[in-house]
This record gives sequence, C-alpha cells and structure tokens, in this order.
Amino acid sequence: MTEPDLSRPKLILVLGDQLSFEIASLRAADRQRDTILMAEVAEEASYVPHHKKKIAFVFSAMRHFAAELEADGWTLRYVRLDDPENSDTLSGELSRAIADHPKAEVVVTEPAEYRLKQALKAWADSSGQDLQMPEDDRFLASHQEFQDWASGRKQLRMEYFYREMRRKHGFLMSGDNPEGGQWNFDSENRKPATGDLFMPAPQDNSADDITREVMDLVEARFSDNFGALHPFRYAVTRKDALEALEQFVTQALPCFGSYQDAMLTGEPFLYHSFLAQYINIGLLGPMEVCRRVERAYYDGDAPLNSVEGFIRQIIGWREYMRGIYWLKMPGYTDENYFDAKRDLPEFYWTGQTQMACMAAAIGQTRDEAYAHHIQRLMVTGNFAMLAGIDPHQVHEWYLAVYGDAYEWVEAPNVIGMSQFADGGLLGSKPYAASGNYINKMSDYCESCHYNVKKKTGPDACPFNPLYWDFLARNAAKLRGNPRLATMYSTWERMGDDKKKAYRDSARDVLDAL
Repeated sequence: MTEPDLSRPKLILVLGDQLSFEIASLRAADRQRDTILMAEVAEEASYVPHHKKKIAFVFSAMRHFAAELEADGWTLRYVRLDDPENSDTLSGELSRAIADHPKAEVVVTEPAEYRLKQALKAWADSSGQDLQMPEDDRFLASHQEFQDWASGRKQLRMEYFYREMRRKHGFLMSGDNPEGGQWNFDSENRKPATGDLFMPAPQDNSADDITREVMDLVEARFSDNFGALHPFRYAVTRKDALEALEQFVTQALPCFGSYQDAMLTGEPFLYHSFLAQYINIGLLGPMEVCRRVERAYYDGDAPLNSVEGFIRQIIGWREYMRGIYWLKMPGYTDENYFDAKRDLPEFYWTGQTQMACMAAAIGQTRDEAYAHHIQRLMVTGNFAMLAGIDPHQVHEWYLAVYGDAYEWVEAPNVIGMSQFADGGLLGSKPYAASGNYINKMSDYCESCHYNVKKKTGPDACPFNPLYWDFLARNAAKLRGNPRLATMYSTWERMGDDKKKAYRDSARDVLDAL
C-alpha cells in the first residue's frame, strides 16, 4: 500500500458493516470527484451459513444506507446480489469497478475481520492496484494503543483495560476517581428474574418495501440456512436505530444492571438492549451510545449499577475483544487448549433436546438470531466446553447464528471466554458450571425433563456429571489454577464410588450425543 495521491479520484469500497458517514474513508472523500462502491456478494453471505435474519438485516441496511448516500449527493455504484453481472466476490466487484474507473485510487476503511483484510490486500497485490486502508477509528482504542497496553504484561485482563478506557474518555468519572467509589458494580447485577416483572420488548420495526424485497431474496437464495426469517424486528436505518437506543435507555436501562444475568422461559430479551448489531454494523457509534447511557445516570433516570454495567460491556468488553483478536490473529481461531475433538451436536442446529435451558437458548437463537450473554456463555457455551466439543466448530456456530456476530468480537468471546481454548490468555479461569448455576439464574429447570437436584444417573441434569468429568479429565492443565482450588479439593475428598458415578454418568451423556 502506498501513500494516498490527493490528485487522483478515489473508488471507495464501503463494506456491509461500515454503514456510517463517519468512517475514515468517507470523511476524507470528495463528493464531486469520488465514487462509492457497495456490493452484496455471495462470498460474504455464505462463508459461514449465516442466520437468515442476519443476511436480510445486513442487505437491507446496506440498501437503505446506499439511498442515504445518493440523497446526500454521492456518486454510487451499488451491486445487488441478484445482479446478473455480480461476480459474487468483493475482489471481483473491485476489478469490475476499477475497469470502469481506471485512474481511480482504491480506498477502503480497514475491515474489522482479519480474513477480509488479507483478501483485499491479496487482491491489490495480484492486480497491481494502489490500495489505501485507513484504520477504522470508530473504535475507542487503536491497534497500537491496545498493543502498547498489552506489551510486557504477564496477564491480559479486561478489568484493567476497562479502567484505562474509563480514564481516557472520562466515562462515569469524578475527577480521578470512578463514580460511586468503585470501578465495577457486578456484585449488584446478579438477581434472578421473575415472570411478574414488567419487561419491555425491544423496538419492533415494520418492514418497508426495501426490507420486504430483501427478505424475498433471502428466502429464495438462502432457504436452507439456519433460522426463522419472520417476524423481522430489526432497525435498518440510523434513524430507527437511534429510536431503539432511546427506547432502551428510557424503558429498560433502569433494570438492566440488576437482571442482566437472569434467564426466563419465553423472555428472550428481558432488559437487554438489542443494540449490538446496530453498533457492529455502523448504524450507531459506541461513543454516542455510551454518552447517552451515561447521561441517563446524571439525569437521575437510571442507577449507577445499570449504567456502569452497560458502559463496561462496550468500552471494556467490546474493545478488549477487538484488541485480543488483532493481537493474536492469525491462528487464534484454531486454539484448542483442552484438545477437544467432539463434533458439535446436531441439536445446536435443531434445538431438539430435552435439556430445557439448551432448548430455550437455541430456540430463541433460531427465532430471533439473538441470545443474551449469559445464555451464550453459561448455557450453550458452557455445555460445549464441558462436553469437549471442538472449539473451532463452536466458534463457527456462534459466527453463523447471531445477528451481531462478526469474527473480531465473536471469536475471542468463544475461543477465549466461553471455551477457554486459548489456555487463559483472555480469562483467568474456565466459565464452567453445573446445573446449579442455571437453576439459580433461571426458571428453565422447573420444566426440564432432567432433575437439576440429581447429580448422577439417567434423569440427572447433564450439566452435573459433565462438570465434574470436565474437571477430572483436564486436571493436569487446571489443577494449578488458584480459582479452581476449592473445586479440586472437593473432588479429591470424594470417594472412589462417587467419582466413578460422575464419570460413568458423564460418559453416558457424551455417548448419547
């Protein structure tokens, strides 16, 4: 890549998750001279079997953003998926476009995914084209900033990175100190929910002509993909995404903190924001979302534990995941610390299982392309780790089924946080739990085929024997972890017959998979 030539017109490729006038490539562009290229291509729509709703959401949001660009006076080259001349790849569409604009310099804001960045660089090298790739500065921490923070540290822990982001950007700060005298209010955010609470549903956006046309296209081209296309509730414009943000802040944020770890049958959203997909695609900016949420605290409209917990998810967790991803790619998605080799069970795609918690989490994922973080971490993710599922298969499933999933944020969550497949780079211990945790934080166990109180045997909750079997078979790697010392002491005190009952019951569960 060379230095930009300011005298040449630009061909600016805008990717499907860069739907913002604030991306670096557009800020430096000239309406009178430059051309914007956007393309719906089969390669991006099918590198994993994406949920139907996600494909429809991205394509509809792209088409709406394209209309805004044209209304704003930009020259636009937009290629639809069903265009008969569509090459089905971004590199092919770049080649077609540059043939019509031979003097143009190609510019694209750095892709969020390593795979795509390498593909675009390979296209530039093979075609001999100049390619400018400014860093995506919509994020709060640059690549260099995260690398500098990580350099020389024995352990990379999100909490300390989060505090740096708080200080740098002044979120919830009183001078040099955090509001409320502490950085983290997680201890107040673990209440189980009950069905008699008022829980507002996320904004439900009716499909317009553009969205309906896209949905028809998805139904025709991706009919075998996972997930239900209807009903479709996504915002596909910035205006509607801003309204969704406002609805969350005024209706759900006050209770978000207390109940953010809770799970209830038939309540897929509870007090969660359903905003991640809008931030990840560019309809909302992370800074503006956090500032709006912060203002709710200072205006007295939401308590500190809710506001701090939400802001931490964005400026701490989200930014930290991106930093880990770019620090450790390529190769991070192939990490397999426990050498887990079992195939992903079919019920992850069908939801047909007698485990009520798994059926609920997978069922709502099928219907909404959404599950909140505890369902992903402590239900579907926990089961996969305990059962020894190949973490790369788990990673590809999460990437495929969620509307907010992009590899830069999904892979560290699955490989590092959910599956501990990076051996503790990202987290200090595996997020392993028996059925007791799920019973405490949900009502799933009340209607389950299995008995969460039973530890072994055919009608015992499968999480119970799998938990102890996981600790036993990975003892050589985990026994020295200080956060697991109590559990290993408990295991060592068990009699041989009890240990054998746990291992035998676990084997029966695994054989049945």
